[in-house]
Amino acid sequence: MIVILKNDVQREKRDQLIEWLKEQGLGIHISEGEYQTVLGLIGDTGNVDMELIESLSIVDSVKRVSESFKCCNRKFHPEDTVVEVGDVKIGSGHFAMIAGPCSVESEEQIVAVAKAVKASGANMLRGGAFKPRTSPYDFQGLKATGIELLKLAKAETGLPIVTEIMSVNHLPLFEDVDVIQVGARNMQNFELLRALGKIDKPILLKRGLASTLKELLMSAEYIMAGGNDRIILCERGIRTFGDYTRNTLDLAAVPMLHELTHLPVIVDPSHATGIARLVRPMALAAAACGADGLIIEVHNDPMKALCDGAQSLRPEDYDALAKDVFGIREVSLG
Repeated sequence: MIVILKNDVQREKRDQLIEWLKEQGLGIHISEGEYQTVLGLIGDTGNVDMELIESLSIVDSVKRVSESFKCCNRKFHPEDTVVEVGDVKIGSGHFAMIAGPCSVESEEQIVAVAKAVKASGANMLRGGAFKPRTSPYDFQGLKATGIELLKLAKAETGLPIVTEIMSVNHLPLFEDVDVIQVGARNMQNFELLRALGKIDKPILLKRGLASTLKELLMSAEYIMAGGNDRIILCERGIRTFGDYTRNTLDLAAVPMLHELTHLPVIVDPSHATGIARLVRPMALAAAACGADGLIIEVHNDPMKALCDGAQSLRPEDYDALAKDVFGIREVSLG
């Protein structure tokens, strides 16, 4: 249920209403926009007298929300959420360019790639330290050492770092990580999501391999229900019957998610296609359809990459792609 207050409501009266609603055993999500304040009621609202609330002089209207996701629902929070990572902003017109190798392999590699992508306009550095691989025999990442190397690359370039977490037990290692990524395979790791809801750090939440948009939003709801609303959603392709690409990039998810939620939505064309030559057209399409950012894999020598070399761009190819993406952004913004 949402309660929309009238303009210019006295704060004292607003606070009295909020306190009374809390006494009914409800959680309150407050969204203060430029023209209206929306109170999102979280919990069992079945016994709440809608007519009584609607009759109050400070209330404009009361509406029930049928969707099971509440905190991340745009009805609860009409204004776009802007997630801030240091000086970088994501959402509501702010565009993020996140780039770097699939996995951190050495200090030389990660620092070289970080400098290259920053020169091309990237404002965040991605790199895998813990790697969830389909085969147990594949390279699993440098783990804690990989995070230390990412921190070295940040010190060299100033780029905030984004890296994936696989277990709640690893959280202490992520204290200096700027954005914690939850990969597709962990999108419904509810224990992990609950733990991430208790920390004050941006979370990049990737859509599962065969997950619906509702399931993605319910995973975001787990994090937000714990108190952390700094969430970036990521469309990274889903598994279909298509057999020529690694996954099928669902670009329709971007505008659909923007209708459903106030959270920013970025796109990962690297994992979606699995083929380096397809990354550019899909990245441009993502920028054109309203994505709030891109996360792209870049490696200084893809042929020798220990992980996902086939989908990784060379720095010079990323530079050309970035210029085209910025061009598309200028056109789409008018």
